[in-house]
Amino acid sequence: MEEAYSSLSLQGRVWQEREGDTLATLAMAQRLDVDPLVAKVLATRGVSPETADAFLTPRLKYLLPDPFTLKDMDLATQRLYQAVRRREKIVIFGDYDVDGATSSALLYRALAALGVTAQIYIPDRLKDGYGPSVSAMERFHSQGASLVVTLDCGTTAFEPLMRAKELGLDVIVIDHHEAEPRLPEVCALVNPNRLDEDQDDLRHLAAVGVTFVVLVGLWRVVREHEPARLLPSLMDFLDLVALGTVCDVVRLQGLNRAFVSQGLKVMAERTNVGLCALMDLCALKERPSAYTLGFVLGPRINAGGRVGESSLGVRLLTTQDPIEAGAIAQQLNGYNVERQALEEVALSEAQEQALAQLDKRMIIVGSKDWHPGVIGIVAGRLKEQHHKPTFALSFWEGDEAGKGSGRSITGISLGGLVHAAKQKGLIIGGGGHAMAAGLSLTRAQVGDFHGFCEERLVSLGDEPLPTALYDGVLTVEGCHLTLIEALSRLEPYGQGNPSPRFVLENVWVESAFPVGQDHLKCRLRGASGALCDAIAFRCMGTDLGRALVGRDQALHILGNLKKNTWQGVDKAQFIIEDAVFSSQSASVFKPNNMRQAS
Repeated sequence: MEEAYSSLSLQGRVWQEREGDTLATLAMAQRLDVDPLVAKVLATRGVSPETADAFLTPRLKYLLPDPFTLKDMDLATQRLYQAVRRREKIVIFGDYDVDGATSSALLYRALAALGVTAQIYIPDRLKDGYGPSVSAMERFHSQGASLVVTLDCGTTAFEPLMRAKELGLDVIVIDHHEAEPRLPEVCALVNPNRLDEDQDDLRHLAAVGVTFVVLVGLWRVVREHEPARLLPSLMDFLDLVALGTVCDVVRLQGLNRAFVSQGLKVMAERTNVGLCALMDLCALKERPSAYTLGFVLGPRINAGGRVGESSLGVRLLTTQDPIEAGAIAQQLNGYNVERQALEEVALSEAQEQALAQLDKRMIIVGSKDWHPGVIGIVAGRLKEQHHKPTFALSFWEGDEAGKGSGRSITGISLGGLVHAAKQKGLIIGGGGHAMAAGLSLTRAQVGDFHGFCEERLVSLGDEPLPTALYDGVLTVEGCHLTLIEALSRLEPYGQGNPSPRFVLENVWVESAFPVGQDHLKCRLRGASGALCDAIAFRCMGTDLGRALVGRDQALHILGNLKKNTWQGVDKAQFIIEDAVFSSQSASVFKPNNMRQAS
Protein backbone atom coordinates (compact mmCIF):
# COMPACT_ATOMS: atom_id res chain seq x y z
CA MET A 1 0.00 0.00 0.00
CA GLU A 2 2.89 2.40 0.72
CA GLU A 3 4.19 1.96 -2.85
CA ALA A 4 0.75 2.78 -4.25
CA TYR A 5 0.55 5.92 -2.16
CA SER A 6 4.00 7.06 -3.26
CA SER A 7 2.79 7.24 -6.86
CA LEU A 8 -0.14 9.52 -6.03
CA SER A 9 -0.30 13.24 -5.23
CA LEU A 10 1.89 14.90 -2.65
CA GLN A 11 -0.87 14.24 -0.10
CA GLY A 12 -1.22 10.62 -1.24
CA ARG A 13 -4.47 10.93 -3.18
CA VAL A 14 -5.94 10.44 -6.64
CA TRP A 15 -7.76 13.48 -7.98
CA GLN A 16 -11.02 12.75 -9.73
CA GLU A 17 -13.18 15.31 -11.49
CA ARG A 18 -16.81 15.11 -10.39
CA GLU A 19 -19.18 13.87 -13.04
CA GLY A 20 -22.24 15.81 -14.07
CA ASP A 21 -24.71 16.21 -16.89
CA THR A 22 -23.28 18.47 -19.60
CA LEU A 23 -26.71 19.34 -21.01
CA ALA A 24 -28.00 20.16 -17.55
CA THR A 25 -24.99 22.42 -17.03
CA LEU A 26 -25.71 24.37 -20.21
CA ALA A 27 -29.42 24.58 -19.45
CA MET A 28 -28.86 25.89 -15.92
CA ALA A 29 -26.29 28.44 -17.04
CA GLN A 30 -28.84 29.87 -19.47
CA ARG A 31 -32.00 29.51 -17.39
CA LEU A 32 -30.50 30.81 -14.13
CA ASP A 33 -28.17 33.32 -15.78
CA VAL A 34 -25.21 32.11 -13.73
CA ASP A 35 -21.54 31.62 -14.43
CA PRO A 36 -21.01 28.34 -16.37
CA LEU A 37 -18.72 27.12 -13.62
CA VAL A 38 -21.47 27.66 -11.04
CA ALA A 39 -23.86 25.72 -13.27
CA LYS A 40 -21.33 22.93 -13.54
CA VAL A 41 -20.95 22.70 -9.77
CA LEU A 42 -24.72 22.46 -9.47
CA ALA A 43 -24.75 19.63 -11.99
CA THR A 44 -22.04 17.72 -10.14
CA ARG A 45 -24.18 17.98 -6.98
CA GLY A 46 -26.97 16.20 -8.83
CA VAL A 47 -29.02 19.37 -9.25
CA SER A 48 -31.14 19.57 -12.39
CA PRO A 49 -32.63 22.64 -14.10
CA GLU A 50 -35.95 21.68 -12.49
CA THR A 51 -34.54 21.43 -8.95
CA ALA A 52 -32.02 24.27 -9.15
CA ASP A 53 -34.31 26.88 -7.60
CA ALA A 54 -35.10 24.64 -4.62
CA PHE A 55 -31.38 24.05 -4.11
CA LEU A 56 -30.34 27.69 -4.38
CA THR A 57 -33.27 28.93 -2.28
CA PRO A 58 -34.24 26.10 0.10
CA ARG A 59 -37.58 26.74 1.80
CA LEU A 60 -38.77 24.97 4.91
CA LYS A 61 -42.40 25.09 3.85
CA TYR A 62 -41.61 22.82 0.90
CA LEU A 63 -39.07 20.55 2.62
CA LEU A 64 -40.49 20.11 6.15
CA PRO A 65 -42.52 16.88 6.28
CA ASP A 66 -45.63 16.17 8.27
CA PRO A 67 -44.09 15.48 11.71
CA PHE A 68 -46.62 12.75 12.41
CA THR A 69 -45.19 10.51 9.71
CA LEU A 70 -42.45 9.67 12.25
CA LYS A 71 -43.02 6.76 14.61
CA ASP A 72 -44.16 7.74 18.13
CA MET A 73 -44.57 11.41 17.21
CA ASP A 74 -48.18 11.38 18.34
CA LEU A 75 -47.21 9.83 21.69
CA ALA A 76 -44.34 12.28 22.22
CA THR A 77 -46.29 15.42 21.41
CA GLN A 78 -49.38 14.42 23.41
CA ARG A 79 -47.25 13.58 26.45
CA LEU A 80 -45.36 16.87 26.17
CA TYR A 81 -48.60 18.80 25.88
CA GLN A 82 -50.00 16.98 28.91
CA ALA A 83 -46.90 17.93 30.91
CA VAL A 84 -47.20 21.55 29.81
CA ARG A 85 -50.91 21.74 30.63
CA ARG A 86 -50.41 20.17 34.08
CA ARG A 87 -47.25 22.19 34.78
CA GLU A 88 -45.32 19.01 35.53
CA LYS A 89 -41.64 19.02 36.43
CA ILE A 90 -39.79 18.25 33.19
CA VAL A 91 -36.10 17.34 33.00
CA ILE A 92 -34.24 17.83 29.72
CA PHE A 93 -31.33 15.38 29.54
CA GLY A 94 -28.96 16.41 26.73
CA ASP A 95 -25.64 15.23 25.36
CA TYR A 96 -22.54 17.29 26.08
CA ASP A 97 -21.66 18.15 22.45
CA VAL A 98 -22.98 21.03 20.34
CA ASP A 99 -25.85 18.96 18.94
CA GLY A 100 -26.91 18.08 22.47
CA ALA A 101 -26.52 21.63 23.73
CA THR A 102 -28.51 23.17 20.88
CA SER A 103 -31.21 20.48 21.15
CA SER A 104 -31.52 21.14 24.88
CA ALA A 105 -31.59 24.92 24.44
CA LEU A 106 -34.18 24.60 21.67
CA LEU A 107 -36.58 22.48 23.75
CA TYR A 108 -35.99 24.63 26.85
CA ARG A 109 -36.82 27.84 25.04
CA ALA A 110 -39.87 26.31 23.36
CA LEU A 111 -41.24 25.04 26.69
CA ALA A 112 -40.51 28.43 28.27
CA ALA A 113 -42.63 30.02 25.55
CA LEU A 114 -45.45 27.70 26.69
CA GLY A 115 -45.01 28.81 30.29
CA VAL A 116 -42.96 25.89 31.64
CA THR A 117 -39.42 26.23 32.99
CA ALA A 118 -37.77 22.87 32.52
CA GLN A 119 -34.66 21.66 34.31
CA ILE A 120 -31.67 20.97 32.03
CA TYR A 121 -29.17 18.27 32.91
CA ILE A 122 -26.00 17.77 30.86
CA PRO A 123 -23.87 14.84 32.10
CA ASP A 124 -20.19 15.30 32.86
CA ARG A 125 -18.04 13.50 30.30
CA LEU A 126 -15.63 12.15 32.92
CA LYS A 127 -17.94 11.50 35.88
CA ASP A 128 -21.13 10.41 34.15
CA GLY A 129 -20.11 9.24 30.70
CA TYR A 130 -22.39 9.32 27.66
CA GLY A 131 -26.15 9.17 27.88
CA PRO A 132 -28.66 8.44 30.66
CA SER A 133 -27.61 6.50 33.77
CA VAL A 134 -29.51 4.62 36.45
CA SER A 135 -28.33 7.05 39.13
CA ALA A 136 -29.54 10.03 37.08
CA MET A 137 -33.02 8.53 36.64
CA GLU A 138 -33.23 7.79 40.37
CA ARG A 139 -32.14 11.32 41.21
CA PHE A 140 -34.69 12.95 38.88
CA HIS A 141 -37.45 10.82 40.40
CA SER A 142 -36.44 11.73 43.96
CA GLN A 143 -36.51 15.41 42.98
CA GLY A 144 -40.13 15.15 41.88
CA ALA A 145 -39.74 15.00 38.10
CA SER A 146 -42.51 13.20 36.22
CA LEU A 147 -41.13 13.48 32.66
CA VAL A 148 -37.59 13.21 31.29
CA VAL A 149 -36.81 14.07 27.67
CA THR A 150 -33.46 12.72 26.45
CA LEU A 151 -31.94 14.58 23.50
CA ASP A 152 -29.19 13.27 21.20
CA CYS A 153 -28.97 10.11 23.33
CA GLY A 154 -31.09 7.37 24.86
CA THR A 155 -31.86 5.05 21.93
CA THR A 156 -29.73 2.23 23.36
CA ALA A 157 -29.86 3.17 27.08
CA PHE A 158 -31.84 0.05 28.04
CA GLU A 159 -30.95 -0.36 31.73
CA PRO A 160 -31.34 3.30 32.79
CA LEU A 161 -34.63 3.70 30.96
CA MET A 162 -35.96 0.45 32.38
CA ARG A 163 -35.14 1.80 35.82
CA ALA A 164 -37.07 4.97 34.99
CA LYS A 165 -40.09 2.86 34.04
CA GLU A 166 -39.87 0.93 37.31
CA LEU A 167 -39.93 4.25 39.17
CA GLY A 168 -42.97 5.45 37.23
CA LEU A 169 -40.91 8.14 35.52
CA ASP A 170 -42.02 8.81 31.94
CA VAL A 171 -39.27 9.22 29.34
CA ILE A 172 -39.38 10.60 25.80
CA VAL A 173 -36.31 9.85 23.68
CA ILE A 174 -35.53 12.26 20.83
CA ASP A 175 -32.44 11.03 19.02
CA HIS A 176 -30.81 10.36 15.65
CA HIS A 177 -28.21 7.69 16.41
CA GLU A 178 -28.37 4.22 14.89
CA ALA A 179 -30.78 1.93 16.70
CA GLU A 180 -30.84 -1.77 17.47
CA PRO A 181 -33.76 -4.07 16.64
CA ARG A 182 -34.84 -3.88 20.27
CA LEU A 183 -35.89 -0.46 21.62
CA PRO A 184 -36.03 0.67 25.24
CA GLU A 185 -39.43 0.67 26.94
CA VAL A 186 -40.27 4.37 27.08
CA CYS A 187 -43.26 6.63 26.65
CA ALA A 188 -42.11 7.56 23.13
CA LEU A 189 -38.96 7.23 21.03
CA VAL A 190 -38.69 9.59 18.07
CA ASN A 191 -35.68 8.71 15.95
CA PRO A 192 -35.64 8.66 12.12
CA ASN A 193 -32.95 5.96 12.35
CA ARG A 194 -35.16 3.43 14.10
CA LEU A 195 -35.03 0.19 12.13
CA ASP A 196 -38.82 0.25 11.75
CA GLU A 197 -38.77 3.83 10.43
CA ASP A 198 -39.36 4.45 6.73
CA GLN A 199 -38.75 8.21 6.51
CA ASP A 200 -35.50 8.03 4.53
CA ASP A 201 -35.46 11.78 3.87
CA LEU A 202 -35.08 12.41 7.62
CA ARG A 203 -32.36 9.88 8.42
CA HIS A 204 -29.62 12.48 8.07
CA LEU A 205 -31.09 14.98 10.52
CA ALA A 206 -29.01 15.96 13.54
CA ALA A 207 -30.73 15.57 16.91
CA VAL A 208 -31.49 19.29 16.92
CA GLY A 209 -33.28 18.87 13.60
CA VAL A 210 -35.35 16.00 14.99
CA THR A 211 -36.14 18.15 18.03
CA PHE A 212 -37.35 20.95 15.76
CA VAL A 213 -39.64 18.54 13.91
CA VAL A 214 -41.05 17.37 17.28
CA LEU A 215 -41.74 21.00 18.21
CA VAL A 216 -43.58 21.54 14.93
CA GLY A 217 -45.77 18.62 15.96
CA LEU A 218 -46.18 19.99 19.49
CA TRP A 219 -47.21 23.40 18.16
CA ARG A 220 -49.90 21.66 16.08
CA VAL A 221 -51.21 19.81 19.14
CA VAL A 222 -51.30 23.03 21.19
CA ARG A 223 -53.27 24.80 18.47
CA GLU A 224 -55.72 21.92 18.25
CA HIS A 225 -56.45 22.10 21.99
CA GLU A 226 -56.07 25.86 22.45
CA PRO A 227 -56.86 27.55 19.12
CA ALA A 228 -56.88 31.04 20.67
CA ARG A 229 -53.40 30.71 22.20
CA LEU A 230 -50.68 32.90 20.73
CA LEU A 231 -47.52 30.97 19.98
CA PRO A 232 -44.11 32.34 18.99
CA SER A 233 -42.76 31.40 15.58
CA LEU A 234 -40.48 28.38 15.70
CA MET A 235 -38.53 30.03 12.89
CA ASP A 236 -37.02 32.31 15.53
CA PHE A 237 -35.16 29.31 16.95
CA LEU A 238 -33.53 28.25 13.68
CA ASP A 239 -30.16 29.77 14.67
CA LEU A 240 -29.86 26.94 17.21
CA VAL A 241 -30.92 24.35 14.63
CA ALA A 242 -28.35 25.62 12.13
CA LEU A 243 -25.57 25.57 14.72
CA GLY A 244 -26.23 22.00 15.86
CA THR A 245 -26.74 20.74 12.31
CA VAL A 246 -23.43 22.10 11.02
CA CYS A 247 -21.43 21.04 14.07
CA ASP A 248 -22.74 17.48 13.97
CA VAL A 249 -21.41 17.21 10.39
CA VAL A 250 -24.60 15.79 8.92
CA ARG A 251 -25.41 16.10 5.22
CA LEU A 252 -26.35 19.62 4.20
CA GLN A 253 -28.93 18.47 1.71
CA GLY A 254 -32.71 18.70 1.64
CA LEU A 255 -34.21 19.74 4.96
CA ASN A 256 -30.81 20.18 6.62
CA ARG A 257 -29.83 22.65 3.93
CA ALA A 258 -33.00 24.64 4.58
CA PHE A 259 -32.37 24.57 8.34
CA VAL A 260 -28.89 26.01 7.92
CA SER A 261 -29.74 28.48 5.17
CA GLN A 262 -32.64 29.96 7.14
CA GLY A 263 -30.87 29.60 10.48
CA LEU A 264 -27.92 31.69 9.31
CA LYS A 265 -30.35 34.50 8.49
CA VAL A 266 -31.78 34.32 12.01
CA MET A 267 -28.29 34.28 13.52
CA ALA A 268 -27.36 37.38 11.51
CA GLU A 269 -30.14 39.22 13.37
CA ARG A 270 -28.20 38.55 16.62
CA THR A 271 -31.25 37.89 18.76
CA ASN A 272 -29.71 35.10 20.86
CA VAL A 273 -27.93 36.83 23.74
CA GLY A 274 -25.40 34.04 24.27
CA LEU A 275 -24.49 33.61 20.62
CA CYS A 276 -24.16 37.38 20.31
CA ALA A 277 -21.67 37.44 23.21
CA LEU A 278 -19.63 34.62 21.69
CA MET A 279 -19.58 36.26 18.26
CA ASP A 280 -18.42 39.53 19.84
CA LEU A 281 -15.67 37.69 21.73
CA CYS A 282 -14.49 36.17 18.45
CA ALA A 283 -14.66 39.59 16.73
CA LEU A 284 -17.09 38.28 14.12
CA LYS A 285 -18.36 41.29 12.22
CA GLU A 286 -19.35 39.70 8.93
CA ARG A 287 -22.53 37.74 8.24
CA PRO A 288 -22.16 34.26 9.79
CA SER A 289 -21.55 31.30 7.49
CA ALA A 290 -21.46 27.55 7.92
CA TYR A 291 -17.70 27.93 8.41
CA THR A 292 -18.35 30.33 11.30
CA LEU A 293 -20.58 27.77 12.96
CA GLY A 294 -18.36 24.76 12.39
CA PHE A 295 -14.92 26.21 13.03
CA VAL A 296 -15.35 29.30 15.22
CA LEU A 297 -18.46 29.07 17.40
CA GLY A 298 -18.88 25.29 17.55
CA PRO A 299 -15.44 24.39 18.96
CA ARG A 300 -15.86 26.91 21.77
CA ILE A 301 -19.31 25.66 22.73
CA ASN A 302 -17.98 22.11 22.55
CA ALA A 303 -15.02 22.96 24.78
CA GLY A 304 -17.14 23.04 27.93
CA GLY A 305 -18.26 19.45 27.38
CA ARG A 306 -14.78 18.33 26.36
CA VAL A 307 -12.48 19.70 29.06
CA GLY A 308 -14.54 22.06 31.25
CA GLU A 309 -18.06 22.35 32.63
CA SER A 310 -20.49 20.37 30.50
CA SER A 311 -23.44 22.69 31.16
CA LEU A 312 -21.72 25.87 29.95
CA GLY A 313 -22.76 25.49 26.31
CA VAL A 314 -26.48 25.18 26.99
CA ARG A 315 -26.30 27.91 29.63
CA LEU A 316 -24.80 30.23 27.04
CA LEU A 317 -27.54 29.41 24.55
CA THR A 318 -30.40 29.93 27.00
CA THR A 319 -29.36 32.94 29.08
CA GLN A 320 -31.10 36.28 28.64
CA ASP A 321 -28.49 38.18 30.69
CA PRO A 322 -25.78 39.85 28.55
CA ILE A 323 -23.38 40.05 31.50
CA GLU A 324 -23.74 36.35 32.27
CA ALA A 325 -23.44 35.56 28.56
CA GLY A 326 -20.18 37.48 28.31
CA ALA A 327 -18.73 35.68 31.32
CA ILE A 328 -19.71 32.24 29.98
CA ALA A 329 -18.27 33.09 26.55
CA GLN A 330 -14.96 33.97 28.21
CA GLN A 331 -14.96 30.69 30.12
CA LEU A 332 -15.67 28.68 26.99
CA ASN A 333 -12.92 30.47 25.09
CA GLY A 334 -10.46 29.64 27.86
CA TYR A 335 -11.50 25.99 27.83
CA ASN A 336 -11.05 25.94 24.06
CA VAL A 337 -7.44 27.11 24.43
CA GLU A 338 -6.90 24.35 26.99
CA ARG A 339 -8.52 21.84 24.65
CA GLN A 340 -6.19 22.83 21.81
CA ALA A 341 -3.11 22.26 24.00
CA LEU A 342 -4.33 18.84 25.16
CA GLU A 343 -5.19 17.92 21.59
CA GLU A 344 -1.74 18.74 20.23
CA VAL A 345 0.00 16.57 22.83
CA ALA A 346 -2.33 13.62 22.25
CA LEU A 347 -2.18 13.98 18.47
CA SER A 348 1.62 13.89 18.42
CA GLU A 349 1.64 10.63 20.39
CA ALA A 350 -1.24 9.18 18.36
CA GLN A 351 0.52 9.84 15.08
CA GLU A 352 3.46 7.70 16.17
CA GLN A 353 1.13 4.82 17.05
CA ALA A 354 -0.76 5.18 13.76
CA LEU A 355 2.41 4.86 11.67
CA ALA A 356 2.80 1.28 12.90
CA GLN A 357 -0.72 0.39 11.69
CA LEU A 358 -0.71 1.59 8.08
CA ASP A 359 -1.06 -2.01 6.92
CA LYS A 360 -4.34 -2.28 8.82
CA ARG A 361 -7.82 -1.38 7.55
CA MET A 362 -8.64 0.42 10.81
CA ILE A 363 -6.38 2.44 13.09
CA ILE A 364 -6.81 2.18 16.87
CA VAL A 365 -4.64 4.33 19.12
CA GLY A 366 -4.87 4.95 22.84
CA SER A 367 -3.26 6.15 26.05
CA LYS A 368 -4.07 6.57 29.73
CA ASP A 369 -2.70 10.13 29.47
CA TRP A 370 -5.13 11.45 26.84
CA HIS A 371 -8.06 13.54 28.02
CA PRO A 372 -11.35 11.89 26.93
CA GLY A 373 -12.51 15.27 25.69
CA VAL A 374 -10.03 15.36 22.80
CA ILE A 375 -9.99 11.78 21.56
CA GLY A 376 -12.74 12.45 19.03
CA ILE A 377 -10.71 15.26 17.50
CA VAL A 378 -7.59 13.07 17.45
CA ALA A 379 -9.51 10.29 15.70
CA GLY A 380 -10.79 12.76 13.12
CA ARG A 381 -7.34 14.14 12.37
CA LEU A 382 -5.82 10.67 11.94
CA LYS A 383 -8.72 9.61 9.74
CA GLU A 384 -8.06 12.58 7.46
CA GLN A 385 -4.31 11.93 7.35
CA HIS A 386 -4.48 8.21 6.59
CA HIS A 387 -7.94 7.78 5.01
CA LYS A 388 -8.81 4.96 7.37
CA PRO A 389 -11.57 4.65 9.97
CA THR A 390 -9.95 5.45 13.29
CA PHE A 391 -10.65 5.04 16.99
CA ALA A 392 -8.79 6.95 19.69
CA LEU A 393 -9.03 5.49 23.21
CA SER A 394 -8.58 7.00 26.65
CA PHE A 395 -8.14 4.67 29.62
CA TRP A 396 -8.83 5.15 33.30
CA GLU A 397 -9.55 3.08 36.45
CA GLY A 398 -6.05 1.75 36.83
CA ASP A 399 -5.58 1.60 33.07
CA GLU A 400 -8.06 -1.28 32.72
CA ALA A 401 -11.24 0.34 31.41
CA GLY A 402 -11.50 2.99 28.76
CA LYS A 403 -13.68 4.87 26.33
CA GLY A 404 -13.14 5.47 22.65
CA SER A 405 -14.28 7.87 19.99
CA GLY A 406 -14.20 6.97 16.31
CA ARG A 407 -14.42 8.73 12.96
CA SER A 408 -15.06 6.99 9.66
CA ILE A 409 -14.62 7.39 5.93
CA THR A 410 -17.35 7.33 3.29
CA GLY A 411 -18.78 3.86 2.78
CA ILE A 412 -17.98 2.42 6.22
CA SER A 413 -20.62 2.67 8.94
CA LEU A 414 -18.77 2.97 12.23
CA GLY A 415 -21.98 2.87 14.24
CA GLY A 416 -22.89 -0.42 12.60
CA LEU A 417 -19.50 -1.92 13.49
CA VAL A 418 -19.83 -0.84 17.11
CA HIS A 419 -23.34 -2.26 17.44
CA ALA A 420 -22.21 -5.59 15.93
CA ALA A 421 -19.21 -5.75 18.28
CA LYS A 422 -21.43 -5.01 21.27
CA GLN A 423 -23.86 -7.78 20.31
CA LYS A 424 -20.94 -10.23 20.18
CA GLY A 425 -19.77 -9.14 23.65
CA LEU A 426 -16.47 -7.78 22.33
CA ILE A 427 -16.92 -4.38 24.01
CA ILE A 428 -18.77 -3.10 27.06
CA GLY A 429 -21.07 -0.76 25.15
CA GLY A 430 -21.31 1.89 22.49
CA GLY A 431 -23.24 3.36 19.61
CA GLY A 432 -23.24 6.09 17.01
CA HIS A 433 -23.95 6.68 13.35
CA ALA A 434 -22.19 6.07 10.06
CA MET A 435 -19.41 8.64 10.32
CA ALA A 436 -18.86 8.79 14.09
CA ALA A 437 -19.24 6.43 17.04
CA GLY A 438 -18.30 6.01 20.67
CA LEU A 439 -17.63 2.94 22.77
CA SER A 440 -16.45 1.69 26.13
CA LEU A 441 -14.17 -1.30 26.55
CA THR A 442 -11.37 -2.76 28.65
CA ARG A 443 -7.76 -2.80 27.59
CA ALA A 444 -7.98 -6.57 27.27
CA GLN A 445 -10.80 -6.20 24.73
CA VAL A 446 -8.90 -3.90 22.36
CA GLY A 447 -7.18 -6.67 20.43
CA ASP A 448 -10.34 -8.69 19.83
CA PHE A 449 -12.30 -5.58 18.85
CA HIS A 450 -9.58 -4.53 16.41
CA GLY A 451 -9.47 -8.03 14.92
CA PHE A 452 -13.26 -8.11 14.55
CA CYS A 453 -13.25 -4.76 12.73
CA GLU A 454 -10.40 -5.85 10.47
CA GLU A 455 -12.28 -8.99 9.48
CA ARG A 456 -15.44 -7.03 8.71
CA LEU A 457 -13.60 -4.38 6.70
CA VAL A 458 -11.59 -6.91 4.68
CA SER A 459 -14.86 -8.63 3.77
CA LEU A 460 -16.00 -5.38 2.12
CA GLY A 461 -13.36 -5.77 -0.60
CA ASP A 462 -10.27 -3.82 -1.57
CA GLU A 463 -9.35 -0.82 0.53
CA PRO A 464 -10.45 2.33 -1.33
CA LEU A 465 -7.73 4.68 -2.52
CA PRO A 466 -7.89 8.16 -1.02
CA THR A 467 -9.67 10.25 -3.65
CA ALA A 468 -10.01 14.01 -3.85
CA LEU A 469 -13.02 15.05 -5.91
CA TYR A 470 -12.85 18.40 -7.68
CA ASP A 471 -15.37 20.44 -9.64
CA GLY A 472 -13.39 21.93 -12.49
CA VAL A 473 -10.18 23.47 -13.76
CA LEU A 474 -9.35 27.13 -13.31
CA THR A 475 -6.69 29.44 -14.65
CA VAL A 476 -4.90 31.86 -12.37
CA GLU A 477 -6.71 34.67 -14.19
CA GLY A 478 -10.00 33.04 -13.21
CA CYS A 479 -9.32 33.39 -9.48
CA HIS A 480 -11.21 36.61 -8.89
CA LEU A 481 -13.81 38.06 -6.53
CA THR A 482 -16.55 37.96 -9.17
CA LEU A 483 -16.34 34.17 -9.35
CA ILE A 484 -16.29 33.91 -5.55
CA GLU A 485 -19.43 36.02 -5.35
CA ALA A 486 -21.13 33.84 -7.98
CA LEU A 487 -20.16 30.66 -6.14
CA SER A 488 -21.54 32.04 -2.86
CA ARG A 489 -25.03 31.23 -4.13
CA LEU A 490 -24.20 27.56 -3.54
CA GLU A 491 -23.76 28.06 0.22
CA PRO A 492 -24.13 26.79 2.88
CA TYR A 493 -21.28 24.32 2.39
CA GLY A 494 -20.75 21.24 4.47
CA GLN A 495 -21.14 17.46 4.46
CA GLY A 496 -22.93 16.48 1.23
CA ASN A 497 -22.38 19.92 -0.30
CA PRO A 498 -18.66 20.60 0.06
CA SER A 499 -17.06 23.89 -0.83
CA PRO A 500 -16.29 23.71 -4.58
CA ARG A 501 -12.78 22.46 -5.23
CA PHE A 502 -10.75 23.36 -8.32
CA VAL A 503 -7.45 22.56 -9.98
CA LEU A 504 -5.02 25.23 -11.15
CA GLU A 505 -3.02 23.66 -13.97
CA ASN A 506 0.67 24.29 -14.68
CA VAL A 507 1.36 27.06 -12.19
CA TRP A 508 4.60 28.17 -10.60
CA VAL A 509 5.14 29.25 -7.02
CA GLU A 510 6.46 32.81 -7.35
CA SER A 511 7.10 33.13 -3.60
CA ALA A 512 6.43 31.17 -0.42
CA PHE A 513 7.07 32.13 3.18
CA PRO A 514 5.90 30.73 6.55
CA VAL A 515 3.09 32.42 8.49
CA GLY A 516 1.37 31.48 11.73
CA GLN A 517 1.83 27.91 12.88
CA ASP A 518 3.14 25.68 10.08
CA HIS A 519 1.31 27.58 7.29
CA LEU A 520 2.75 28.80 3.98
CA LYS A 521 1.68 32.03 2.29
CA CYS A 522 2.28 31.84 -1.47
CA ARG A 523 2.04 33.79 -4.72
CA LEU A 524 1.12 31.64 -7.70
CA ARG A 525 1.97 32.52 -11.30
CA GLY A 526 0.09 31.18 -14.31
CA ALA A 527 1.30 30.60 -17.86
CA SER A 528 0.27 34.14 -18.88
CA GLY A 529 2.18 35.69 -15.99
CA ALA A 530 -0.96 36.46 -13.98
CA LEU A 531 -0.57 36.18 -10.19
CA CYS A 532 -2.88 35.20 -7.34
CA ASP A 533 -2.54 34.94 -3.57
CA ALA A 534 -2.65 31.51 -1.98
CA ILE A 535 -2.14 29.82 1.38
CA ALA A 536 -1.50 26.22 2.47
CA PHE A 537 -2.40 25.40 6.07
CA ARG A 538 -0.41 23.08 8.35
CA CYS A 539 1.93 22.03 5.54
CA MET A 540 5.40 22.88 6.88
CA GLY A 541 7.55 19.77 7.02
CA THR A 542 5.31 17.82 4.62
CA ASP A 543 5.90 16.84 1.00
CA LEU A 544 3.42 19.52 -0.02
CA GLY A 545 5.25 22.19 1.95
CA ARG A 546 8.62 21.18 0.55
CA ALA A 547 7.28 21.33 -3.02
CA LEU A 548 5.84 24.81 -2.49
CA VAL A 549 9.03 26.13 -0.96
CA GLY A 550 11.20 24.45 -3.63
CA ARG A 551 9.59 26.47 -6.44
CA ASP A 552 11.62 24.66 -9.10
CA GLN A 553 8.91 22.81 -11.03
CA ALA A 554 5.47 23.54 -12.46
CA LEU A 555 2.61 22.18 -10.37
CA HIS A 556 -1.04 21.30 -10.68
CA ILE A 557 -2.57 22.67 -7.46
CA LEU A 558 -5.83 21.50 -5.84
CA GLY A 559 -7.90 23.70 -3.55
CA ASN A 560 -10.73 26.18 -3.28
CA LEU A 561 -11.31 29.90 -3.60
CA LYS A 562 -12.07 32.15 -0.64
CA LYS A 563 -12.42 35.87 -0.11
CA ASN A 564 -9.67 37.19 2.14
CA THR A 565 -10.19 40.54 3.83
CA TRP A 566 -7.15 42.33 5.19
CA GLN A 567 -7.21 45.91 6.46
CA GLY A 568 -10.54 46.50 4.76
CA VAL A 569 -9.39 45.24 1.35
CA ASP A 570 -10.98 42.15 -0.23
CA LYS A 571 -8.86 39.84 -2.37
CA ALA A 572 -9.32 36.41 -3.88
CA GLN A 573 -7.20 33.76 -2.20
CA PHE A 574 -6.64 30.17 -3.31
CA ILE A 575 -6.59 27.70 -0.40
CA ILE A 576 -4.05 25.02 -1.33
CA GLU A 577 -4.99 21.50 -0.24
CA ASP A 578 -2.75 19.35 -2.41
CA ALA A 579 -0.41 19.44 -5.39
CA VAL A 580 1.28 17.22 -7.94
CA PHE A 581 4.22 17.96 -10.18
CA SER A 582 2.92 18.56 -13.69
CA SER A 583 5.39 16.05 -15.14
CA GLN A 584 4.04 13.29 -12.84
CA SER A 585 0.31 13.95 -13.06
CA ALA A 586 -0.85 11.31 -15.54
CA SER A 587 -1.91 8.74 -12.91
CA VAL A 588 -3.08 11.30 -10.36
CA PHE A 589 -5.03 13.96 -12.19
CA LYS A 590 -8.10 12.49 -13.91
CA PRO A 591 -10.32 15.10 -15.58
CA ASN A 592 -13.47 14.13 -17.43
CA ASN A 593 -15.16 15.55 -20.50
CA MET A 594 -16.98 18.26 -18.52
CA ARG A 595 -13.96 20.52 -18.03
CA GLN A 596 -15.00 24.16 -17.85
CA ALA A 597 -12.38 26.88 -17.48
CA SER A 598 -13.23 30.33 -16.18
